[in-house]
Amino acid sequence: MSVKTSEPEAIAGPSTGNPGIPSIADPSSPLTASYTYHSPIPTAPGPYILGVDEAGRGPVLGPLVYGVAYCPAAYQDDLEQLGFADSKTLTASTRSTLLETLCSDPKNLAWSVRVLSPQAISSGMLKRPPINLNRQSEQATILLIREVLEQGIQLSEVYVDALGPTKTYEAYLSSQFPDINFTVTAKADSKFKIVGAASVAAKVTRDAWVEGWIFEEHSSSEGAGDPQAMTVKAKALWKEELGSGYPSDPKTQAWIKDSLEPTFGFPSLARFSWTTIKLAMEKHGYAVQWIDDGQASLVKAFESGVGLDKGRSAVAKDLCLKSVSTL
Repeated sequence: MSVKTSEPEAIAGPSTGNPGIPSIADPSSPLTASYTYHSPIPTAPGPYILGVDEAGRGPVLGPLVYGVAYCPAAYQDDLEQLGFADSKTLTASTRSTLLETLCSDPKNLAWSVRVLSPQAISSGMLKRPPINLNRQSEQATILLIREVLEQGIQLSEVYVDALGPTKTYEAYLSSQFPDINFTVTAKADSKFKIVGAASVAAKVTRDAWVEGWIFEEHSSSEGAGDPQAMTVKAKALWKEELGSGYPSDPKTQAWIKDSLEPTFGFPSLARFSWTTIKLAMEKHGYAVQWIDDGQASLVKAFESGVGLDKGRSAVAKDLCLKSVSTL
């Protein structure tokens, strides 16, 4: 197994998901940061084609996973016979079987995923200026393609499931990798088997994370080191049934309603940058007013002078300070 990460501490996995999923290294640790997984490098001669798809873009809970799959261009006839398709049209058991298929011919077939943790998604979107989800998705896609190229794989064609305006995104990717012919289109996972394979890799990885989620909020408390004890304790605070994670799902809505702690909010499973979570916290959480006593005292002292130029205090005048922002 080949694993490459941008944040080494992030390699982790779910407690109850399939322990045989290669893209989840440690099924007993919480997901705390984004990471990248690469399967073994294929050895068949190129050039190669590569597909890109994602799982979990819309949900309010859990990670967003970008997946790529690639194979020699000469292998396409064989690929057509393997059963890959849009992962949303397949059952969970079929997806698991297809991931095994994707791992069954390491000479010709390979795949990678970039797992974006809920914390990383929210952190990017809440920054100033924000890194919106489209930009984070672009970054994940480019990172995966670049790291495949760095492994010595020659890519001739890359097919990408649509992200916003297709021609604009296609031109952008072509500018980043001028030697590759890009096709960006809606429903690419149904049109191109290699994108369907990427879809399966992304979907199986995300589902395993969500279904076996370890709450990091309990990882350092009593029971740490015992995943079963940690899971039991977590279930006492947060409902086990998450639903699909989409805001429109009644089960997800119920989880959001019942899992809010009025003072501390939600566990890190939730994407805090999502409007659904923001509204729940505003409506049912305790209001907090942040007061910087030190700054308030500084402003008061600056403006407390009497009979001095422009109301400045003696200290401010002596130091030639015209604004409290100078400090």
